[in-house]
Amino acid sequence: QVQLVESGGGLVQPRGSLRLSCAASGSIFSILAMAWYRQAPGKQRELVAGITRGGSTNYADSVKGRFTISRDNAKNTVYLQMNSLKPEETAVYYCHTTVALFDCWGQGTQVTVSS
Repeated sequence: QVQLVESGGGLVQPRGSLRLSCAASGSIFSILAMAWYRQAPGKQRELVAGITRGGSTNYADSVKGRFTISRDNAKNTVYLQMNSLKPEETAVYYCHTTVALFDCWGQGTQVTVSS
């Protein structure tokens, strides 16, 4: 199992920016594909962005051009840079990976976009 700990959430005004971080335990981080999901109140959890161990990325259509996922294998950390945030993107943001077919989730970090 891999332990994931998110940080960096908070309150931001519309059109503002935040950078989320997800620190992973263990020595296998560099071979893991990582992803960010979010879940808004009353809605299903949805994929926001993913990054492979080789650095290839994919994004939900709604965040393309505004969000950037990246990783630092030396720090066992994956990041989500979020720009031009919208109120409807208020949600709990979760870090995710899969290890030996087991889903690993962090505890989530709250992002609130409001004036």
